[in-house]
Amino acid sequence: MTGDSPSRPAERFDEVFDVYFVEIHRYAAKRLGPDAAADVAAQTFLEAFRQRGRYDPERANVRTWLYGIATKVVGRHQRAEMRALRAGARLGPGRSDTEEHTERVDSRVSAEGLRGELAGAIAALPRGQRDVLLLVALADLSHDEVAAALGISYGTVGSRLNRARTTLRKALGGTNPMLTLEEQHG
Repeated sequence: MTGDSPSRPAERFDEVFDVYFVEIHRYAAKRLGPDAAADVAAQTFLEAFRQRGRYDPERANVRTWLYGIATKVVGRHQRAEMRALRAGARLGPGRSDTEEHTERVDSRVSAEGLRGELAGAIAALPRGQRDVLLLVALADLSHDEVAAALGISYGTVGSRLNRARTTLRKALGGTNPMLTLEEQHG
């Protein structure tokens, strides 16, 4: 499989599912942890299937369209995400809880282990900034793709990402938050 978008996605939804399910599941796992990932991915494809007749290839490619839906589904799971990020922030790097507890919290926070100050700083971001930041850092979407996925302008993506980076850099004592995220997830 080449990973190319299936032709006529509204009529070939089985191919859309086959090509993109794993990628959307991985994104959901990075945002919410493995426990919620299957539910988020399933809900994303259910909503995409229901909306398939309204898909506009002029606005976004299939992959970007699915990330937009997935981000909205993640937003509905935001309370659980926020609790998990705050739990990771409370854990911090210096705590010495049992490994079992640490593994359980890590899996809830993110499959890649977002925790400590970074998790707390991300949790404190406004939702729009957090969504842009995580689509860039975890899904590796371009500014154009983020704009299409979230239905915002290219300039808004840039300004939200810049504000998020500035806020995170301050919260982390001047370190580059994007390097930290990309090193953890890249």
